[in-house]
Amino acid sequence: MNYIKEIEIGNVLCKTNLFLAPMAGITDSPFRIMCLKGGAGLVCAEMVSANALAFDNKKSQKMLTISKEEHPVSMQVFGSEEETIANACRLAQKQGADIIDINAGCPVKKVNKAGAGAVLMKDLPKLARIVKAAVKSVSIPITLKTRIGLTKGNLLACDLVKLAQDNGAAAITLHARYASQMHAGEPDLKALEKARLVCKIPLIANGGAIDAKTTENLFQTGADAVMIGRGAIGNPFLFTELATGKPALTFKEKMALFESLVEQNVLYYGEKTGVSRTKKVVGFWIKGVSQAAILRQKLVLANTLKEVKEILSAVK
Repeated sequence: MNYIKEIEIGNVLCKTNLFLAPMAGITDSPFRIMCLKGGAGLVCAEMVSANALAFDNKKSQKMLTISKEEHPVSMQVFGSEEETIANACRLAQKQGADIIDINAGCPVKKVNKAGAGAVLMKDLPKLARIVKAAVKSVSIPITLKTRIGLTKGNLLACDLVKLAQDNGAAAITLHARYASQMHAGEPDLKALEKARLVCKIPLIANGGAIDAKTTENLFQTGADAVMIGRGAIGNPFLFTELATGKPALTFKEKMALFESLVEQNVLYYGEKTGVSRTKKVVGFWIKGVSQAAILRQKLVLANTLKEVKEILSAVK
């Protein structure tokens, strides 16, 4: 793919402009490490609540944990108040984040009811203050991840680009769907093209990149980088495949990689939680496999690493 190149986000050099998107419950440390090995130029952690960090929530604090193997890494935070966001940024920098991303695009009701995520697009002056406070609070790059707007017909992409760059953000990620669309429907590539015309900082395109064609479509809008989410869940080496144009893994290698992910999750979380966390992504890993439904059922019912290994040994 001719679009693949090195890119700088602030003072952070990324070896490729194919990034891993933040995904709640998925882009934890073990998976981020795997995606970096698979060719991602930057990996973004699952979003962490700034409010929870302010109250010393242990689970949220663990989510800030960064391994020495996972750089460059962007830590994403969400919240509704300038000071709590600034505090979360300081904590993330202390933990070793290379970049901090502000979430202003999550369409989930629970997040929006707390005044965070996509609902911040309803009050652009407030969002501007949040971005500015974040930039002032740390010495590492701050980025903004958002949507092209809240609802169809209400395009905010250009306004959001200007907001980000005017308040010191090092880059902006635009998910090319409206918040009301969630993750369904075709991405609005025209909206990204319009945003590109006014963008003076790196523009990272997001939304619907699952293979070479859909990734290329996003690059053709003029985007400087593409952020890949669900397309990488069952294939952390998708980044390498896109860069080389060749399959990076055989089926046998893919199953071995999945087994390795379960092992790393067990080491990171303990056996019960480690095995449980991988159950939600099983379907992505075994997609297209003969008798996938039966295999998925067996893996979902497994409760120990030994059981997972036994099941996978039968299909390698």
